[in-house]
Amino acid sequence: MAKILISAKHGTNNPTLATLPYIAAKTAKEQGHEPIIFLWDEATALARPGAADCIQGVNIKPLKEVLATVIEQQIPVWVCKGCALARGVDPDNMIPNAEIKEMGDFIRALAECDKNVEY
Repeated sequence: MAKILISAKHGTNNPTLATLPYIAAKTAKEQGHEPIIFLWDEATALARPGAADCIQGVNIKPLKEVLATVIEQQIPVWVCKGCALARGVDPDNMIPNAEIKEMGDFIRALAECDKNVEY
């Protein structure tokens, strides 16, 4: 099975694209793959507890439901340090499975993963 790095950059500015990385990670995990979600830009705001509660994309499950499954499946959610700090995300108060990472971590994972998907 494959290691898959899923990069996410959308937050409340685009509910559909904000949700798709989590759906992709959930699906990959269910198929036996090893996904990692990496949050960039506006997506880092979704690392705050409760931030996903009102996100509803077009013709897809609410992000709150998908995120609950991602957390239950223990899929890692990596959060860009600079992006998170710029958006006031508290590294000590994030959703389960989330941890702050830096560019070096992303590049290392990118080199080690079999596939990279960007939303």
